[in-house]
Amino acid sequence: MRKQPFTQFNCFSPPVMLATLIIEFSLAAYSLWRYKMNTIARLVVASLVALGLFQLCEYQVCTGFGVPAEQWSRLGYVAITALPPLGLHMLYVLAGKPGRKVIAAAYTTMAGCMVYFTIYSAAFIGHKCAGNYVIFQIGAKPAIAYGIYYYGWLLTGIVLGVRWINQLTDSDRQTTTRQATVRALIIGYLVFLVPTAVANTIKPETRKGIPSIMCGFAVLFAIILATYILPRAGKLLTKRPAA
Repeated sequence: MRKQPFTQFNCFSPPVMLATLIIEFSLAAYSLWRYKMNTIARLVVASLVALGLFQLCEYQVCTGFGVPAEQWSRLGYVAITALPPLGLHMLYVLAGKPGRKVIAAAYTTMAGCMVYFTIYSAAFIGHKCAGNYVIFQIGAKPAIAYGIYYYGWLLTGIVLGVRWINQLTDSDRQTTTRQATVRALIIGYLVFLVPTAVANTIKPETRKGIPSIMCGFAVLFAIILATYILPRAGKLLTKRPAA
């Protein structure tokens, strides 16, 4: 007997990438419509757009439509390069901390990485759509440097966030809100860092697709940003009247 054809939906396959980018861009559009654009709202929207843009670039790398894969890879890496500084900036605002020097340092290193991926002709040495995720091939030394940049700022945010939660001991409403939103941001980090680490431990070959896998899980981070942090940002965010 002939086997019936079937469609296999892998965790980070092109159909899932498409669904993910629709979710992230939709959350960004909803946030723009629903909330007034103060610092927190702008940072959240920028993060959502960056996540959605990376998913779009992955999808285009796999489908091969229009612009060459190398250009989509460059744009995708520029998008995700913005995420650690945006998150760190958001953390400082939610916790009510100034931190101008640290935030400036994060954005400065971000700009350097973006310039590298944008103008250096040999930044990428290969691209592959593996069916379940996209592999972006860059040189060994640039990969190490970029990993230090990316995980360095993410871990800085987690460490500072945990410390500040313990320092916020007042029982007033604003302090409680700050604690809740900072805690939510840390959880948002962990929901894509921990599953990626587990996947890499179980199947070491998936380390080749870390950016793709990490940003696949990051849709949960996007949902936390738009549905938990924004509505609870207190005086930092003013809702528009319901239509």
